[in-house]
Amino acid sequence: SDLVRRAMAKKKAAVMEKERQNFVYGNAQEGVKGCIANGLDEKTANHIYDEMIDFAKYAFNKSHAAAYAVVSYQTAYLKYYHPVEFMAALMTSVKDNVTKVSEYIMSCRQMGMKIMPPDINEGEGGFSVSDGAIRYGLSAIKSIGQSVVDEIVRERTEHGKFRSLEDFIDRMSGREVNKRTLESFIKSGAMDGLPGTRKQKCMVCGSMVDQKNKEKKNTMEGQMSLFDFAAEEDKKSFQITFPNVGEYSREEYLAYEKEMLGVYVSGHPLEEYIGTWEKNVTAKSSDFVVDEETGSAVVHDGAYVTIGGMITEKTVKTTRNNKMMAFLTVEDLAGSVEVLVFPKDYEKRRDMLIKDEKVFIRGRASVGDEPVGKLICEQIIPFSQVPRELWIQYADKDAYLAGEKELLDLLKTSDGNDTVIIYLGRERAKKVLPRNWNVRAGEALVTTLSEMLGEKNVKVVEKPLGKISS
Repeated sequence: SDLVRRAMAKKKAAVMEKERQNFVYGNAQEGVKGCIANGLDEKTANHIYDEMIDFAKYAFNKSHAAAYAVVSYQTAYLKYYHPVEFMAALMTSVKDNVTKVSEYIMSCRQMGMKIMPPDINEGEGGFSVSDGAIRYGLSAIKSIGQSVVDEIVRERTEHGKFRSLEDFIDRMSGREVNKRTLESFIKSGAMDGLPGTRKQKCMVCGSMVDQKNKEKKNTMEGQMSLFDFAAEEDKKSFQITFPNVGEYSREEYLAYEKEMLGVYVSGHPLEEYIGTWEKNVTAKSSDFVVDEETGSAVVHDGAYVTIGGMITEKTVKTTRNNKMMAFLTVEDLAGSVEVLVFPKDYEKRRDMLIKDEKVFIRGRASVGDEPVGKLICEQIIPFSQVPRELWIQYADKDAYLAGEKELLDLLKTSDGNDTVIIYLGRERAKKVLPRNWNVRAGEALVTTLSEMLGEKNVKVVEKPLGKISS
């Protein structure tokens, strides 16, 4: 009985079917008489067991169901009437689970909510609300403990906001803030509200900390320096100034943010491809995470799925047969998933398996006892090879013939895999140019065509991946 109860609670259909034999026919070795031995006919016994299996698919006792209903109504109310506060609290509850945080950040953006980086002058330990947006929690920054956050909040509350990097170091040095934590704050964006770019602050923070520590040491020893005798206007020349180095590139900017926070906050390397990504994936990285309660993931073992994202890690290993295979980490907007590329596929597709390459990967899901499932690669399609059509509209055939030479001369300058389709408005006719006229419908070509023919007459249409061979 307890085996059946446990199988029902965990929704283990295979175990339930195995126990049907004991329930209906009994098991003498285990001392189970079974329904038939108790005078119940076989058909009725199986009917009862079928109802138990149906009940097990989603069964709660009444008190459990009532409690869930109350919580559901409360959370639905809060999410509808206080969505920003609700999502901030939700992310605080899972701040140590990067996959969940990434998933909720994506949900927030779909709901039109702005996610802001942590901020030493505005943020709290957990996720908070600031000017109608969600502020990332300070304690979620790598190498920043709760004690450091508490000290910052206390100092900020008692003596006002921090005015500059130097002011922060002056007030916080010796209070659990060192070069490492300072760099983490800068790279995560927590000091964006202070003068200077992230790159400038990173370059001088170490020198500033050393200078402040030296000044404090001299003060404690009763020593004085030339700086102490200088006039106020002259003291500025002794201060460390920001070098004229500008800001990190967008790639570096986001990479440091990901390193410090575990997620992208200011943007995402895939954000310009969201439309392409959503149209072609059949599973997200979060779908491979095994739920602790149900013991299963959204994708089931052996399912044929398509994922899409950026290759962030690649490890090549040699098999016992002296062949090469690869282990990839593919990151999408919801998190990351491991992909196994076996020797046969690795040899055919190794030129596509480059770090930072954006690809779609098709294959079989492998979901077992691990907390996160994997994907066995069968096909790789780079984002750049997703089929697209470049539609160019003319008012009528005469207008097309008048501008045909100019158009074809422009199309000759572009080489790619995208099909060109000419549409004639008055005739409602379309002409698909031969494959040798295929182009790369990138921003540069589309902009030039739009300037030449008008923006409303040029459109790029992405087609589903379909059965592309790689």
